[in-house]
This record gives sequence, C-alpha cells and structure tokens, in this order.
Amino acid sequence: MNIQVRPYTLADFPQLLEIQKEAFPPPFPEDLLWNRDQISAHVHTFPEGALLAEVDGVAAGSATALIVHHTGKPHTWAEVSDNGYIKGSHAQDGDSLYGIDVCVRPQFRGQGIAQALYQARKELVVRLGLTRLIAGCRIPGYHRYQHALSVDTYVRKVKQNEIRDSVLSFMLSQGLEPLQILEHYLDDEESCHFAVLVEWKNPYKKEG
Repeated sequence: MNIQVRPYTLADFPQLLEIQKEAFPPPFPEDLLWNRDQISAHVHTFPEGALLAEVDGVAAGSATALIVHHTGKPHTWAEVSDNGYIKGSHAQDGDSLYGIDVCVRPQFRGQGIAQALYQARKELVVRLGLTRLIAGCRIPGYHRYQHALSVDTYVRKVKQNEIRDSVLSFMLSQGLEPLQILEHYLDDEESCHFAVLVEWKNPYKKEG
C-alpha cells in the first residue's frame, strides 16, 4: 500500500467532503463538515496546513491546521478555527501548529493513514521552526462513563491505559500529551461537549 500526503486544493473539495461524511456520521453535526468556501480559505490562508492522504491515488484521509500563538487560555473549536475558515485566527508569526481536524474514511482505518497525516504535521512543525503541535482532541468514549467519572478522571484513565478512547488513545500513541480540558469545545454529544488539548513538542526547538 502506497500512502502519499500532499497539500489539498479547491479542486479536491468533492473528495474532502466525501471523506468527512464517511468519517463523521451522525450524531456528529453535519453543519460542521467543510463547505467549499472553507476549503478555499484553507488553501489561500495556509496551504501548508491543508493535507490530503491518498492510497494508490484514492483519497483516504485529510487534515487541516493553522498557526496560532499558544496562550493556554480556554477556547472553543469555533474560536480557534474562525468557524472553520481560519482566516481570522491564523497567525503567521505564531509559535504553534494547531490541528483543527483529521479524518479518515472508515475503509482505510487501521492502515496508517492518520499516522501519516500526523507525521506530516510534525515535519511541518520542525520545518517551520514552531514550538509545538497542538489539537483539541475529541473524547467520544466519554459519554459511556460520564455518570461514573469526571472528565479529568476519564482522561487520566485513558492515559494509564485503563480505558481506551478511539481518539485520545490514538493521540497518545502519536506522542501527544494532554495539557488541559476544554469545556464546550464543540457541539459533540459523544464527548459530552468536552475536548482535551494535546501537545507534541518540537524536539529541535529550545524554549525561552
């Protein structure tokens, strides 16, 4: 299997939308799937952060990111992503690459697509001399534990491999570490509207 990651363009919009529809079925809010104007904004604002993974020429997954100044302040997905358009929140002189989505078509899951996209993001962080890669990580398994565990306890148990969460466990396997809990991050019933800000630090970048 040959996985290639390349920048996506506006011409890729039909494939990108199909990937998202398959990757995020209901109850994920359909109005959060990319529209054509958002893809155009990604391509024109920060093309390096707009990534498409193909397997033998077939679109299999995608990822979108922007650059921000990391402050540690609580935020929502809508705020950090400029409602998915990134134009108003992208900071070319920022210190952190912020991933606002990664999705893989179900038929290609477990074949290294998401890993390839995250590897491309890490390489971009290093190439641009940024301090870190961060992302607001969904915790879709939390709704099954919300009445028994606080969100902090749930995250700790996932980190300790006592519970598996399909998204957070993957993030941990890619070397990203939890930084903070974000409330009301996204209209996401499975995650009980929580997310976890996760971080991968550029090993070649010295802070301070």
